[in-house]
Amino acid sequence: MPNFERILCVEDDPDIQVVIQVALEMVGGFGVKLCASGQEALDNVAGFQPDLILLDVMLPGMDGPATLGAMRRLPGVASLPVVFMTAKVQPDEVAHLLSLGAVAVIAKPFDPMTLARELRALWRQVHAG
Repeated sequence: MPNFERILCVEDDPDIQVVIQVALEMVGGFGVKLCASGQEALDNVAGFQPDLILLDVMLPGMDGPATLGAMRRLPGVASLPVVFMTAKVQPDEVAHLLSLGAVAVIAKPFDPMTLARELRALWRQVHAG
């Protein structure tokens, strides 16, 4: 199984960015690159080389689904696992996000103490074959 060390997080809310950074870096031990917009994520994803992308659905400008679509066209990024985060977790909304190629959807608000563990479990599922 490949190493799981770096997460690109796309979230526009500064307060949630801080919570995610603490949850993933201090609690989870990950390297985290925060981006506040889809365009910023597209500009940084290749240089950062994340193992997983944590992507907010509601973003200014290019939303999460559009950002995922644009990332899937980038060399070396197309196969990265993407996990959406959203407060809209009705079954049809979750099914739609999964149909776009996400490996999972995490509900907001999330538990910062279990976020890293949840992402590690998803990573294992993706790489279990």
